[in-house]
Amino acid sequence: MAIYSCPKCGMSIGQMTCGKCGKPLAHEIIKKPDGATVHVSKCPDGHGMVKSPMCCGQDMACSV
Repeated sequence: MAIYSCPKCGMSIGQMTCGKCGKPLAHEIIKKPDGATVHVSKCPDGHGMVKSPMCCGQDMACSV
């Protein structure tokens, strides 16, 4: 299970699930065409993905 946490304030987010199938979203890193990377939470059944959560104006980190 991916757990996102804010390095600034310590807030954390536990399990997020897909609204279509109910399965836990998996943490992944995708590469954009310009070479930059983006942390995302992705449905294991291919229903889509969302950008990683934000807190204190920055992306939350995931240790997975």
